[in-house]
Amino acid sequence: MSVKIYHNPRCSKSRQTLQLLQQQGIAPEIIEYLKTPPSVQELDDILQKLDMEPRKLMRKNEAAYKANGLDDASLDRQALIAAMVDHPILIERPLVVANGKAALGRPPEAVLAIL
Repeated sequence: MSVKIYHNPRCSKSRQTLQLLQQQGIAPEIIEYLKTPPSVQELDDILQKLDMEPRKLMRKNEAAYKANGLDDASLDRQALIAAMVDHPILIERPLVVANGKAALGRPPEAVLAIL
């Protein structure tokens, strides 16, 4: 089984989710998304797997959210995804992709449903 975690090692939930995967005997592909952000297509695919709109996956308290006017309700899906790719700090974490599905590790145990 191929498992990817979009990980931020400075985030406690991300570390807990990674540890949970490892406790399940899974050695996931670790993508430090702040260093290697997903492409527009990858992020769009993840959002589709989550059945989630981009704004729901955005960290709205980040300075980049306000600085880029992302609270503008007229921004469409593609504009929001592009902003998340340009400013990956805006992406909620951790994200786990496995078995053609995706889950947000908040709480970390939420990822068990897709394994």
